Amino acid sequence: MPPADHSTDYAAERVATDRRLTDAMAAAQGGDRAAYELVLRECVPVVRRIARAQGADANILDDVVQDVLITLHGARATFDPSRSFVAWLTAITQRRAIDILRKRSRRSMREVYAPIAAETQAAEGDPERAASRASEARELRAAVATLPEGQREAVEALALAENSLEDASKRTGRTKSALKVNLHRAIKTLRARLGVEPGGETQ
Repeated sequence: MPPADHSTDYAAERVATDRRLTDAMAAAQGGDRAAYELVLRECVPVVRRIARAQGADANILDDVVQDVLITLHGARATFDPSRSFVAWLTAITQRRAIDILRKRSRRSMREVYAPIAAETQAAEGDPERAASRASEARELRAAVATLPEGQREAVEALALAENSLEDASKRTGRTKSALKVNLHRAIKTLRARLGVEPGGETQ
């Protein structure tokens, strides 16, 4: 007896899931509450799988799922039942995952940048404080410049240019996983060098 083709079984299962969700969403658009509850319940593992492929880790998966479900609810009337529900859901999930990943990158970098920003209200009208802030900003730029190439690229592409992981990967030629690891290491290195605590306070 030939071995079972698990890849074929998996593909068939995904097609069946898509068909079931597409039909359920069409019924939900017609007012079928049970069908809508099925859509919300069964799309969660699909969203998690798509988000993980987009680069979302366990720390933000729940946030992505919640955002996708909210977006799905608001846009449910726009779904075209003649098309694939999973393809529609994939587009929504990818956008929401990218948005959340960008926000997290910006928040992490703000913890580094905020205490040493060159222009702050606190420094206005205080030449001595403004000079100190400018000096700290130069120190930050110098610290970024001395990061290993991979870490510097991750900071510039993700935190400063605010590219998505996919775009940053294309621009740098590095994998999404490598970019995430490099950004995490860069932020940790900058905090240590500049004396910035995780909460955004200088030591």
